[in-house]
Order: sequence, then structure tokens, then C-alpha cells
Amino acid sequence: MPQVKQKRFDEMKTLPNVFEWSDYNSSNPFPSGTWSSKIFKNDNPIVLELACGKGEYSRGLAELYPDKNFIGVDIKGNRMWVGAKDALDRGLENVRYLRAYIDHLDQFFIQDEVDEIWILFPDPYINKERKRLTSPKFLELYRKVVKKGTVINLKTDSDLLYEYTKEVISNEGLKLLKDIPDVHKKHKDHPELSIITYYEKIHLANGKTSKFLSFRL
Repeated sequence: MPQVKQKRFDEMKTLPNVFEWSDYNSSNPFPSGTWSSKIFKNDNPIVLELACGKGEYSRGLAELYPDKNFIGVDIKGNRMWVGAKDALDRGLENVRYLRAYIDHLDQFFIQDEVDEIWILFPDPYINKERKRLTSPKFLELYRKVVKKGTVINLKTDSDLLYEYTKEVISNEGLKLLKDIPDVHKKHKDHPELSIITYYEKIHLANGKTSKFLSFRL
């Protein structure tokens, strides 16, 4: 492992706004069910950013909605270090990061603990439908930690994932709230969509179009 990356991984273990699944065991249990009472120390809604990367969205949403708590979830610590450090530098008390596998989400949250989910530019897994974060498999996982009627938000530049998710919404009988085929023609009406991640900037520069879907689970 390169020296800079190793230094970041080591520092992650000392950052007060980062939780790593590997740090917890039966004698030191993960704080599932106590994110509000022990971590954020308030009763504000909890919003997850899945596949958060550098966590630009968590931080952007935290500034837009100071009355909500945001948790970025990803397994890639090198990227997460960037977001966690920036959140601390900016004094964002309503942002935390969880370094863990998304398909183990129910180990870190209990039923009804999560109020909303954002999924930002996930891998569309062209040949692996079950690994898509909007597949029926993952929707069942989300149901184990969210409140009834929770809103799921997807922002993607993948035509495949966009169309696939609309098909899942229809097949599951879910309520589609928003369908925006070109985010950056509409973001003025939706300030939360004006947040642009590092990778989205690259995709936009390459002529791709960001799409947005919002639906109720």
C-alpha cells in the first residue's frame, strides 16, 4: 500500500466523525439504535448517503439542511478520509462517516432508525443486477433500517441504472415522486441537486447527463 494511503487509513482510526466496522465486536458493540442519542445527541432525522466516495453530498446536504443528520457510507477509506477531514475543517456537526459494506447495513442501524436515503452515482453493475443498489435485494435490506414511507433518492449518469430503477419502482408498486432526466436543467428548482461530486464533474465534462429519481419505499 502506498505510504500516503496507509497514512490516511491510520489517521481514519483517530477521526472523531468516522466509524469503521472493523473497530467493533461483541465486547465493543456498534452503536446501532443509538446514532441519535449517543452520536448526534439530538432527535433530528437521519439521512444516509450510500456509496458516498469523498462524501461531497453528505457535506453539501448538511449545509443545506442543518436540522438533519447525515451519514456517508462506503468501504473505500482513502476517499472517505478526504470527506471526513473536510467535514471537520468546516465544523459540520451533523455529518458522520461509516466505513462499511453497504450490504451489511442492517448491522449498523435498527428498524425505523433511518429517515431518508441518497444513492449517488453507484456502479450500475451492467452484468450483475443483484449488486445494483436499487435492486429488489437492496430495497429489502433498506426496509430493515428505514421508517415506513422513507424516500429513496438516486442520482446517476447511467441510462441502464436509470431505466432499470424505474422498472423496479413500477414492478414493486412503489410511488414515484420525481423523475428528472436532465438534472442540470432543473436543479434551480431543487437546490439539493445542484451539489456536484468530483466524479460527476468528470462525467459532465465528458458529455454525460445526470438523471434523478425519487421514490417512496
